[in-house]
Amino acid sequence: MNSSSTPGPLAQRVFQRLDDQAFQSGEALAADLSVTRAAVWKAVEQLREMGVTLDAQSNKGYRLASGVTALSVDRIQALLPADVRARIEALLVEWTLESTNTKLLAALPPGAGRAAVVLAEHQTGGRGRRGRGWVAPPGGAICLSVAWQYADMPADLSALSLVVGLCTVNALAELEVPGVQLKWPNDLVTPAGKLGGILIEMRAESGGPVHVVVGIGLNVALDAEARAAVKATGNIADDMRAHHIPVPDRNAIVAALLTRLVPALEAYPRQGLTPHLDNWHACDALREHEVRVENAGEIIGGVARGVDAHGALLVETPAGVRRFISGEVTVRIEL
Repeated sequence: MNSSSTPGPLAQRVFQRLDDQAFQSGEALAADLSVTRAAVWKAVEQLREMGVTLDAQSNKGYRLASGVTALSVDRIQALLPADVRARIEALLVEWTLESTNTKLLAALPPGAGRAAVVLAEHQTGGRGRRGRGWVAPPGGAICLSVAWQYADMPADLSALSLVVGLCTVNALAELEVPGVQLKWPNDLVTPAGKLGGILIEMRAESGGPVHVVVGIGLNVALDAEARAAVKATGNIADDMRAHHIPVPDRNAIVAALLTRLVPALEAYPRQGLTPHLDNWHACDALREHEVRVENAGEIIGGVARGVDAHGALLVETPAGVRRFISGEVTVRIEL
């Protein structure tokens, strides 16, 4: 398996040597990295400008804020089951990218039955559904994309985001992050706000293989500035730190996600959404709520009645039950 953490600038190397437990002095970091203490100080300031939350104390040095951890290919691999590890042909951790989805869409697809995985500590152009921006400070979020190739177009591919959402909820539950629900078609939410989102993109030719890229963004530990930036995009952010102390290590979160995603991607053409419907209904944040559906300039009000086997949202309206397909509507819960 081709796997690496791409060497990067001094700010990245300082970040990778810090953790949220012990302070490290500027002198020790400078000696370790073969640079001056002034260079270390400058790198720390660059990290702060990027949104990394750091604790600093005189005569002690620096450490990452609680819940902020660096991603490591070796640590992720060590936490993966052997059968899943064998199905991943590439696992990369990048310091900064425009978008993990964009990188994988531009690359050659992985081989049949294999996955390619890219993570980024910082995204400059991360995006969610309908082109909305995704705010992800280094150490404070998961920016993960997984590429997979299907021999031909699976039926109901639009419902894949629902299966991915369930994989994510189950992975977080295993890590004792409770109460996460799914807001159709691709948001992960809690009563306090949006915890994450899913963006699935593809590249295909008529009658040929389908290159699918699954992107997952999760808020792990956001500071006040990051929350304000998320609010500016039209969402209220929640993060894992608000629900679980200590915050799960981000490498463990990634491993738990991949452990579920890789088998789910392989099985999807055979199984679709049907085996997961009961699980989806148990996690459905919209079910039985009054909702408004905005579609092509039309606003339809009604009561959400779950999803069907094809992944369509069912809304009971005065005129009867309407079906809405992923990617064509926006949904807002009436408060």
